[in-house]
Amino acid sequence: MFDRLQAVEDRYDKLNELLSDPEIVNNTNKLREYSKEQSDMTETVETYRQYKEVYQQHKEAREMLNDKLDSDMREMVKEEVNELSKEIEQLKEKLHVLLIPKDPNDDKNVIMEIRGAAGGDEAALFAGDLYRMYSRYSESRGWKIEVIEASTTGVGGYKEIIFIINGNGAYSHMKYENGAHRVQRVPETESGGRIHTSTATVACLPETEEVEIEIHEKDIRVDTFASSGPGGQSVNTTMSAVRLTHVPTGIVASIQDEKSQIKNKEKAMKLLRARVYDKFQREAQAEYDAVRKSAVGSGDRSERIRTYNFPQNRVTDHRIGLTIQKLDQILQGKMDEVIEALIMEEQSARMESMNNGDNL
Repeated sequence: MFDRLQAVEDRYDKLNELLSDPEIVNNTNKLREYSKEQSDMTETVETYRQYKEVYQQHKEAREMLNDKLDSDMREMVKEEVNELSKEIEQLKEKLHVLLIPKDPNDDKNVIMEIRGAAGGDEAALFAGDLYRMYSRYSESRGWKIEVIEASTTGVGGYKEIIFIINGNGAYSHMKYENGAHRVQRVPETESGGRIHTSTATVACLPETEEVEIEIHEKDIRVDTFASSGPGGQSVNTTMSAVRLTHVPTGIVASIQDEKSQIKNKEKAMKLLRARVYDKFQREAQAEYDAVRKSAVGSGDRSERIRTYNFPQNRVTDHRIGLTIQKLDQILQGKMDEVIEALIMEEQSARMESMNNGDNL
């Protein structure tokens, strides 16, 4: 472990030199790349340096015990040695976690897509509940939400809603929401009081920048059409809605949220880029699925990941066997207990794989 930590510190120092090089300073892409690399290393390097400092203090305190000391001084030194020993163990544990390979997308904003699935109007209402839950959770963390596209139903839910969560580390927390969410409750329209089961699907995509994935203009087909509302009636006589098709993959992004065709095209391009990046990323990682599939699941959107049981006020995350009797609080956006458990589970799985020689 310490050989790896020293290599990280050496690279960090090298990056300091590179970031002072006029040639790098004048190269925007290199400057961004090296700055990001250094930023990702900062906490590890600072913790490693703190560890070395505490280790040296511990060594010196132990050496003092070999000197002739009066009883009071000896007890003080022994107490200091014990405290420093505890601090060393805490820092070693933290360093183990910091050395776990990080998902390169973790610091990014996240594009989320929620769709009502099985269950008709009740599924659409549940999709609305999920959107409000994520909105409140985002607000509690100081993140901002920007709705890209929304298709409502007459009963007040969403057939589909697509939105961006803007905030540092948003993807690192929200990526675990990928999959099928199941709700069990008595619908308001159910006179007999029978419990119905409905589902909504959630997709989480890291927002990508143009420099991360190159989409050639010649590969995009642009179609414009009049925006439509519920039932398909035209609500805008101008051709402001935009549909972009990435011809090589067949991936489509369609936006009609704005009255401006230009703004709709910008939003559609952002969504298209994220979807294409997601497809390429999944294909690139497919060969590692067998060894890399962790306790939090594969992220397959058809995988049922969580059940929300209203009669028992219970939420169950099936990937890690977590059950919490706080459904009412979780739907209010108090998701920390669930998200933190998923983060810890993934970290444990990654650490175990790393210790077994499988460099994730």
